Amino acid sequence: MPESIVHLKIDGKNVEVPKGSTILDAARKLDIDVPTLCHLNLEGTPMVNKSASCRICVVEVKGRRNLAPACATPADEGMEVRTNTIRVLNARKTVLELLLSDHPKDCLICAKSGNCELQELAERFCLRENRFDGGEQSHYARDISPALIRDMDKCVLCRRCETMCNDVQTVGVLSGVNRGFKAVVAPAFEMPLEESVCTFCGQCTAVCPTGALVERDYSWKVIEALADPDKVVVVQTAPAVRAALGEPFGMPPGTLVTGKMVAALRAMGFDYVFDTDFAADLTIMEEASEFLDRLTRHLQGDTSVRLPILTSCCPAWVKFFEHRYPDLLDVPSTAKSPQQMFGAIAKTYFAEKIGVPKEKLVVVSVMPCLAKKYECSREEFSSGGIADVDMSISTRELAHLIQRANIDFQGLPDEDFDKPLGESTGAAVIFGTTGGVIEAAVRSAVEWATGKALANVDFAQLRGFDGCREATLQVGDLALHIGIAHGLGNARKLLDAVRSGSVAPFHAIEIMACPGGCVGGGGQPYHHGHMEIVRKRAEALYREDLGKPRRKSHENPDIIRLYEEFLGKPLGEKSHHLLHTHYFKRHGI
Repeated sequence: MPESIVHLKIDGKNVEVPKGSTILDAARKLDIDVPTLCHLNLEGTPMVNKSASCRICVVEVKGRRNLAPACATPADEGMEVRTNTIRVLNARKTVLELLLSDHPKDCLICAKSGNCELQELAERFCLRENRFDGGEQSHYARDISPALIRDMDKCVLCRRCETMCNDVQTVGVLSGVNRGFKAVVAPAFEMPLEESVCTFCGQCTAVCPTGALVERDYSWKVIEALADPDKVVVVQTAPAVRAALGEPFGMPPGTLVTGKMVAALRAMGFDYVFDTDFAADLTIMEEASEFLDRLTRHLQGDTSVRLPILTSCCPAWVKFFEHRYPDLLDVPSTAKSPQQMFGAIAKTYFAEKIGVPKEKLVVVSVMPCLAKKYECSREEFSSGGIADVDMSISTRELAHLIQRANIDFQGLPDEDFDKPLGESTGAAVIFGTTGGVIEAAVRSAVEWATGKALANVDFAQLRGFDGCREATLQVGDLALHIGIAHGLGNARKLLDAVRSGSVAPFHAIEIMACPGGCVGGGGQPYHHGHMEIVRKRAEALYREDLGKPRRKSHENPDIIRLYEEFLGKPLGEKSHHLLHTHYFKRHGI
């Protein structure tokens, strides 16, 4: 028998698992359903929440006096486990009753209702009354930021958010504080999230099993705008949304619903339905031009030029950078994100085209990202007190709006985006997955640099799901060294290596805050750690890219027209004013 394998028996069934596996791992191999609450294993990463704090997963192990938590008990050779004895079931019910005894009973108005794992467990155990009364002691006011809401009265101390924030994202905002009924997971000194180093990536909300951490919902504000006869309401949809929106309507992960999404938004009453992909193509025009300008000057010996250039599309990553790398603020591209470029163009170029004052134009974003809510509230992304983007809602919020409107989503015919801010190329579509932004930039930059049309625009070496990746592309006589990271913990590793000089110099780096990129964003339908779902969403975007008649951003005819009629040229005076930004030193390290 190899030392790396252990054999055990669970509910009378034999199973073998690698040494180091837990009883829970072994049970799942046998398709035995052991309920969990605090446990979370993000597939494809070493991240496992090992707090074993909830005790819902207790099992009976032969020869042991006490029940053992399946999620944290190693599987040993010859072990015999029972997961369904009366003692086990009674213990789980008691634990659940104690958790509920101090939990608010406002399920009807809770943002997590229907997606709450505590609620699911209560139904599974048929709890219709509770023997214990914890008094529902309330100690915490709700912490409301532009992107997230913390309602710590609903915290069950599972520590999932803490594991995600500290171990995966390495942001370090959340940790356990206080004792007894006052015990909670919170920022240092219990400061509000908005005053902390939180990046608003929303990954904590993606793993929270209850309503303790949720996105700030702007869907009713959208309805109010749509109901206002004095407003013209336009909507933009990010590329990753179309690859996940079908999931709440029973469609398999990775189903592209672009046309149905457009039809649903039009049916809801939006005056214009546009595509953030248009602005992604615009972003490439600016960002790729900026990259080529820096690279050319660098190769000419200009020592004032800083490389590598860092992509700046992800607002959570930008805020992380502002807090953690204030000495490198001149390194990221100054190009705004596609969301903000769209808002700036909508409230100038498009508003002029349709003859509507910008104060009467409402721009709504549908994003896979909760940090986008924070981004559109940043002061620099407004003009004369008027925000470029008025509000951002998540993929989940859009699904709820469609359901609220009683729209038969699956039965909708496919419709096309409106013009002129709805035309896009395949390069823009892949912005929604890790490696996509830099691949889109390379497609244009290489053609501009060489003056030759690319025979193959698929840069497979830039694709994949490894946390940190490197690739070298040969462009003429130049070997272009590119770095890619997704997840802020991986971004930290890559940037620390760049800062220390322990890796070969990069020319460009793409970073996305969320695992998998935007397809795994904090505002997407919950995937409960199943990264295969995220991969399928990414594959869907590559399929849409492959099917596009144009796959390079600089070939978008409406982008070409925008420069001819309005902007002039990339990096020109007008585009610099409307499409570029600057960064700030923020507290924290």
